[in-house]
Amino acid sequence: MRAKGMTYDTGFVRDGHNSVERYDPELVRRELTIIRDDLHCTAVQIVGGDPQRLELAARAAAELGLEVWFSPYPLDLSTDQILTLLLDCAERAEQLRADGAEIVFVAGVELSIMNRGFIDGDRLDERLGRLLADLGAQAERIAEVRSRLNHFLHTAVAAIRERFRGKITYAAIPFEGVDWNQFDFVTLELIRSAEVADQFRDGVRSLVAQPKPVAITGFGTATWRGAGDVAPRSMEILEYDETTGEPLRLNGRYQRDEAGQATYLGELLDIFDSEGVDSAFVHLFALHNLPHRPDGDPRDDLDLASLGIVKVLDGRNGDTYPDLPWEPKAAFATIAERYSR
Repeated sequence: MRAKGMTYDTGFVRDGHNSVERYDPELVRRELTIIRDDLHCTAVQIVGGDPQRLELAARAAAELGLEVWFSPYPLDLSTDQILTLLLDCAERAEQLRADGAEIVFVAGVELSIMNRGFIDGDRLDERLGRLLADLGAQAERIAEVRSRLNHFLHTAVAAIRERFRGKITYAAIPFEGVDWNQFDFVTLELIRSAEVADQFRDGVRSLVAQPKPVAITGFGTATWRGAGDVAPRSMEILEYDETTGEPLRLNGRYQRDEAGQATYLGELLDIFDSEGVDSAFVHLFALHNLPHRPDGDPRDDLDLASLGIVKVLDGRNGDTYPDLPWEPKAAFATIAERYSR
């Protein structure tokens, strides 16, 4: 692979609340340095909903010599709000590019299900419920979603290109049927589950056979036994506060399986590399709102539902990096080994 990447979360914003409550520039630079030096990454996808945080993290990554995929991640926004966010970020990304950084602009992630205006419903569960209901009419609904999304993307990309002079892509779910003619990379959130495991390699090979370079984002799994079999849904073991949407606890007892997460990610990286994928971004480095709580009620150990390759510690620093509030999982070493080859 040309770009060996990691996804780095600056905070997902929903209803004005940021999932990463405190943004510490020194911590961000330290973690990005570890991503470069210890994980041997050559690229980083900076995701989040706060344009200023995205810019600050992207600048730090660029100064470290990493290729930056500048990736605003809208959540539960209208199409007008999405466009406002994308154009703000495009202007910031262009300033970084003009200063000499290697920047790819990602014009949204999974917009059709994560936001309003493409599928009816104010929240993700409502939109997914409508999309998946009544199998007889599903093809018609998907066609409508594709039409709406591509109409939006054509408008958005034209406006983004007026502000950003570098390469542009969009992180798509396969069913979205994106018109890739307007983009420089074909980028997919491509996650293997047990249902598609026997077809997965062939699917990657088919993607790579088309003319444009292929990037894979969004692939990862949680840290409980069996999570890799249901990887696109492996975070669904969480219960949330109905008012705030904050994760509260697990919905049952699950067995920690860091080795399973590590094996899953290692196998996918091997497939992507051997089949000629241009860029891959493991999802993701850390989820700070899902801390590891090994003591007490097992349902309080939210890290089991985390796709992070480090476990965020609750109120203390780790041992491997004593100045940082997390500890590497087994997947950390697996990724470092693959990327160091």
